[in-house]
Amino acid sequence: MLAGLAKWLRVLGFDTALAPELDDASLVARANRQSRTLLTRDRHLYDHLSPHHALLILPDDPLEQLCQVIDAYALSSPPGLFTRCLRCNTPLVEVTREAYADALPASVRASPGLLSRCSTCARLYWYGSHARHMHSTLEAALPAWRAALAVSTD
Repeated sequence: MLAGLAKWLRVLGFDTALAPELDDASLVARANRQSRTLLTRDRHLYDHLSPHHALLILPDDPLEQLCQVIDAYALSSPPGLFTRCLRCNTPLVEVTREAYADALPASVRASPGLLSRCSTCARLYWYGSHARHMHSTLEAALPAWRAALAVSTD
């Protein structure tokens, strides 16, 4: 129920596990075992299953949820954007365009800029129109971080 929030946290570089396959008790046990903060919209889980560290997420909108998490934990702006795989949370590794030229659209092959790859799921990332849109969305949603976000992808 918080997949959108998880994506935005990963865009910002925060280590964000997502386990929709787990039941509530298993989720709490995993979070406690791994010393993770459990973010949830499930009031029963929050009130009755006793996660060690938890935040009950109130807004419906993922960007508003992100703002709640940032405010609740007084998070600082990240040193960079797009440093984790948006699907599996693995830190991304910089790779050369030449090594993955066959897997890239022609327009991306010829463009400059960083190319990253997830070593777990093999997904490739580059700073294209989708990333630019996400970047501008974050700048609008997090005006206090605008200056830090502006330099984070240069």
